[in-house]
Amino acid sequence: MSIPLISTVEVQGVSVVYPAREHSVTALDNVSLAVQHGEFVSLIGPSGCGKTTLLRVIADLEQITSGVVRINGMSTRHARLARAYGYVFQAPALFPWRTVLANVCLPLEIHGLSKAKARATALEHLERVGLQGFEGKYPWQLSGGMQQRVSIARALGFEPKLLMMDEPFGALDEITRDRLNEQLLRLWRSDKDSEKRTVVFVTHSIPEAVFLSSRIVVMSPRPGRIVDVIESGLPADRTLEIRDTPEFAEIAHRVRLALQDGHGGSH
Repeated sequence: MSIPLISTVEVQGVSVVYPAREHSVTALDNVSLAVQHGEFVSLIGPSGCGKTTLLRVIADLEQITSGVVRINGMSTRHARLARAYGYVFQAPALFPWRTVLANVCLPLEIHGLSKAKARATALEHLERVGLQGFEGKYPWQLSGGMQQRVSIARALGFEPKLLMMDEPFGALDEITRDRLNEQLLRLWRSDKDSEKRTVVFVTHSIPEAVFLSSRIVVMSPRPGRIVDVIESGLPADRTLEIRDTPEFAEIAHRVRLALQDGHGGSH
């Protein structure tokens, strides 16, 4: 008898309603989604559609009004306490008075790693994101893209099997964003199958979503609902040149149509 697989992320019938004196605001309306181990899933939709709210719900940073959310079969609270995921915010949120190395070490030391072990782990992940040699710099000495890479290294410090990222490259120029997209994809692909990381990524960029994802979840304007889930079909081993192919253009077109349909309220 086969044992049913547990999804890395399970969202079942989730709604988030913010009460207000006159009219309550529904941020998410009956959202259901399953993310399997090793997937790279992007959430895309217009501003205010609830994609960040959904990510925060999964990360136990936002309370739900109804529904169920599980990570690896656990409640979101238990997953958070077990450090089952890493989270990268829109802004790097680094301490300006701490060096790059000290910023990455801090959460590891807080959770009980020895200074030597924390330092070794931090150095390993700074190298993985291409920041070897910048350990002694301070955040204000780095570009925005480099600061965000420090944030990614910090999130990877616990070796989480699930990485959640909330528009981490949204404020960066296009050239830097492209370079970090390639770097993130290489990082995701470099994991062995048995250790494959799952990524849930929020973006408002269609090219970014298509380039990075194995699946793209399209959301409607508020109240946030899922209007389409689009399988990529592109090879896992991608470079930026793939954006010039008909296959890429076809997926981007499907995403654009789904976004338009969502605005039209036809779903």
